[in-house]
Amino acid sequence: MKWLCAALVVVVVLLQYRIWLSEDGLRELRRLEGSVATQRAENDQLVERNRQLAAEVRDLKNGMQALEERARSELGMIASNETFYQVVPRQPVAQTPESRTRTAAR
Repeated sequence: MKWLCAALVVVVVLLQYRIWLSEDGLRELRRLEGSVATQRAENDQLVERNRQLAAEVRDLKNGMQALEERARSELGMIASNETFYQVVPRQPVAQTPESRTRTAAR
């Protein structure tokens, strides 16, 4: 009977060793849990992106407003009843050496 108890204790100790200290035990579990959390976060971002893309496709299929907005912003198109105005920024006035010395003296 003593041998049986001793053998059972040895088996329990070996099994506990595999759970707590081996490479396939808790260390592997923690690593896998971290990987799962990272993958879930990435999946959530992709689900949100897919939701936005589906909404955009729905808008482009059903409504002309989204189509017109995209034509204006990406292709530079205007409607037949609109007037196009292009505002050109002012070019900086080139300074001559004389004007540089006058502005530096002030």
